[in-house]
Amino acid sequence: MTLEQAIAKMNELQAAQQAYNHAMGVLSLDGDTAAPSASARGRGETMGYLSGVTYKLLVNDEVKEALETILQNKDAATPLQARQAELLKEDYDDTTRIPMDEYVAYSTLITNANAVWHEAKQKDDYASFAPYLEQIIDYNRRFASYKDQHKPAYDVLLDGYEKGASTATLDPFFALMREKLTPIILEVAQKPAPDCSFLEQRFPIHDQRIFSDRLMQMMGIPRDRCAIAETEHPFTTNFNKWDVRITTNYAETDVADSMYSVIHEGGHALYELGTADEIQFTCLASGASMGLHESQSRFYENLIGRSLPFCRALLPVMQECFPDQMKGVTAEGLYAAVNRSQPSLIRTQADELTYPLHIAIRYEMEKRMIAGDVKVGELPALWNQMYLDYLGVTVPNNREGILQDVHWAGGMIGYFPSYALGSAYGVQMLHALEKDFDPWCDVEKGDLSRITAWLGDKIHRHGRMLTPPQLLRSAIGQDFDPSCYTAYLTKKFADLYKL
Repeated sequence: MTLEQAIAKMNELQAAQQAYNHAMGVLSLDGDTAAPSASARGRGETMGYLSGVTYKLLVNDEVKEALETILQNKDAATPLQARQAELLKEDYDDTTRIPMDEYVAYSTLITNANAVWHEAKQKDDYASFAPYLEQIIDYNRRFASYKDQHKPAYDVLLDGYEKGASTATLDPFFALMREKLTPIILEVAQKPAPDCSFLEQRFPIHDQRIFSDRLMQMMGIPRDRCAIAETEHPFTTNFNKWDVRITTNYAETDVADSMYSVIHEGGHALYELGTADEIQFTCLASGASMGLHESQSRFYENLIGRSLPFCRALLPVMQECFPDQMKGVTAEGLYAAVNRSQPSLIRTQADELTYPLHIAIRYEMEKRMIAGDVKVGELPALWNQMYLDYLGVTVPNNREGILQDVHWAGGMIGYFPSYALGSAYGVQMLHALEKDFDPWCDVEKGDLSRITAWLGDKIHRHGRMLTPPQLLRSAIGQDFDPSCYTAYLTKKFADLYKL
């Protein structure tokens, strides 16, 4: 096979993959948002069949020869072509180690497990979900051994979401979080809590939907390329840079929950919307890693969205959308309320200071799950005990406990650390951005365009062209330093609570 033939085959493969992934993505989105609950059975069969087709598209001798030909002649290919071949070969190597029947069965399992989880959460019925979780854990453990039997299974899973991540790197990271943040959390707990009652009034869902549109407008999200829907657990999905979808969930007495969900998912959307045109419909057209993807969502949600300048821009919009509820509220009052810190049950509603401990709990649980140190039936009790140990919180039920997140139902074991890593990456990005210009005058005016343009140039446009460490160094001019994150949190909450 000549280099030209190999490149043509690689392009053909990616075009087919993108088409099938688009179709499967639409099915998945529909299942999480609009489809009737009983539809999961039929959708699972369809997803299983399509996953078999995508398996065969990738795992065959012709594709293997094409990718190896390109990699052997990298100097004659363009950098984009060489990087595509590198990533596709990694995917080929991982996928070919998994028997096709198991690959297809797992896809069907995930579709069905997701539907069962939705109902189990609503009914607080962990027992109905537990058999699916047991199968998901078993598949992940087995798939990890297929990929690399010489590494601990959980390290293999972590590496799938954040290249190079392992328990050897993450154990010290989370130990640092506990060491540095626990004393401040305890100090804050002794201080008077800010008044948040104005955010806990009744905010009609209809008005919140209008407010979500205004938030997306403030973020500069082009609505002709990004839509919003509603689901139990918010997420973002992208089909290409011209079709990105975000979701949220509304609660009448908690407007901040959906507000920060929209800003968080909007950050994910801006990443996908900002990928370069020339990498669309290739394997490069996505985030460099899940940690870097979460760095963008957490950047907009917390570093910008919970800042005092943003609260000054946000307040008039809230008063326009909710005139009765927000009457008499000041920007300073809003800033204090949205940064109230107290140990809580729900990860997605946690404040910046306690949030890393929510992730640490999940990280520790995943290690034990994959190692086989805890049975599926014992997981709720372990969850409850860890919330008591780490946050001093008593978990009243499984709906607000182990069933609160969708990730394990989706097979995403190893994903959770990305949230904490992303939060830490974002702080270093902000420091680098502030060296180039002062963003806060813009933020106070509700103009995030220069911030998004900076992130677009440094992060978004590259997609997966660079490895995560390369991209981070290119963007901020230094390696990852988690102490920047703990220093940021320490200063912010010391100032807020006058420690």
